Amino acid sequence: MPTEKPIRVLVAEDYPANAELLKECLTGGGYQVSLAVNGEEALKMALAELPDIILLDVVMPKMDGFEVCRRLKENKLTSGIPILIVTALDSDTDKERGIQAGADDFLNKPINIFEVLTRVKSLLRVRHLTSDLERALAYIRDLESGRRDQPK
Repeated sequence: MPTEKPIRVLVAEDYPANAELLKECLTGGGYQVSLAVNGEEALKMALAELPDIILLDVVMPKMDGFEVCRRLKENKLTSGIPILIVTALDSDTDKERGIQAGADDFLNKPINIFEVLTRVKSLLRVRHLTSDLERALAYIRDLESGRRDQPK
């Protein structure tokens, strides 16, 4: 019987206590977690590992989370990865910047473990359904192109 591959989560958080809390929370939820300690490392790891979801702090050294998010959403390889911004920033302007950068959801610090797991599960469900829809549309296009190729 084939085993399901683990769901991979990239956590980008420069504050060690927050990173460990998120890692414990997600590992306890059955996820495989990688940690990045700054924006540049988060971008490199995301491109190398192609995680299933990314939890992204905003205020980080070397590159802020908004820039990381924007770059990931602009890249065809990573554009479909859901990004959950986890930040102490809570102004409407900050949320608007996150949305413009391509973030899929927001959580404010201090974090609530139940809320983190709930949001992660929800974003993963949306990603799964979107993938199913894309596969169905590709199948329909293949069927339609096959009909067009048939001689009449």
